[in-house]
Amino acid sequence: MKDKFKYILGGGALLFLIVGAVFYFKYFTANTKFTQNELYVEVPTGAKYEDVLKIVTPLIDNTSDFEFMASLRSYSKNVKPGRFLFVKGMSSYGLVASLRRNVPVKISFNNQERLENVAQRIGALIEPDSLQLITVFRDSIFLKKNGFTKENVLSMFIPNSYEFYWNTSAEKFRDKMLEEYTKFWNADRLAKAKALGMTPQEVTTLASIVHKETVKADERPRVAGAYLNRLAQGMPLQADPTVIYALKLKDNNFDQVIKRVLYGDLTLHSPYNTYMNEGLPPGPIAMPDINAIDAVLNPEKHNYIYFCASVDRFGYHEFAATYAQHQVNAKKYAEWLNGTGTTR
Repeated sequence: MKDKFKYILGGGALLFLIVGAVFYFKYFTANTKFTQNELYVEVPTGAKYEDVLKIVTPLIDNTSDFEFMASLRSYSKNVKPGRFLFVKGMSSYGLVASLRRNVPVKISFNNQERLENVAQRIGALIEPDSLQLITVFRDSIFLKKNGFTKENVLSMFIPNSYEFYWNTSAEKFRDKMLEEYTKFWNADRLAKAKALGMTPQEVTTLASIVHKETVKADERPRVAGAYLNRLAQGMPLQADPTVIYALKLKDNNFDQVIKRVLYGDLTLHSPYNTYMNEGLPPGPIAMPDINAIDAVLNPEKHNYIYFCASVDRFGYHEFAATYAQHQVNAKKYAEWLNGTGTTR
């Protein structure tokens, strides 16, 4: 009897091992058929289990094995939206486990010329599209509540690197940008803006001009100082980058490259033309980087009013306190520019 009992126990153990091996082979070995080492699967907000199946079926070898594991682990009743990482060779178990781990998207942006450019960039990286983003960015109630206008709300976006979940809503993305903006404008920066007699939005608008005027970080405080001197004297800013922006806005073409501002351009009727209008334009002409914002908040103290591009130190400018000296510098630059054949 004992031998028979041992035989039954031994047979049962063998059967258990066989069943376990089959189970392991079916559900814990590779069940992918994509060739990339890894790829991301995006499950939209509100998606049902059937929607997920349509998304993952082209990526897996055996759908029934995946479905069994999804049912076993109750995933079929608990679908989560988001962005999920699939790795080549994942098992059914691993695939289902991965669909529970929402992977953040790393987002960086800088030097965008318009709010539309920001929306397009962000809309390509998270679930809301550019139209949804633009709509919430320009929501009149949000703008009024937080002291922005449709023209200056670009100043809310502080260039940096951020992490968001792919299924972040447009409203939550916008509110996070407002939170980062509030952190950036700390007590020190607010005090410096107040000392200049400017709001944070006005500082950012001037910083966008400084940003476009020179890529040289070490020169930006000097350029900022010259513009602030003009504002203090009631002079028009006469900033070529604002005219370029006005030309692009008129043509509704921000892809065009304008290297030279012509005399005829200076009479363009636009609130962004700082030759025709005193003071600052209605909003930023680009997204200034933090260096440019801090250059306006910490300007170099000098008596320069004028400046033009240098032909001796490319990328830098020649500064002048008098119009006569500026004419000498400008003539030198014009002659050099004519020699290059640049007409626009």
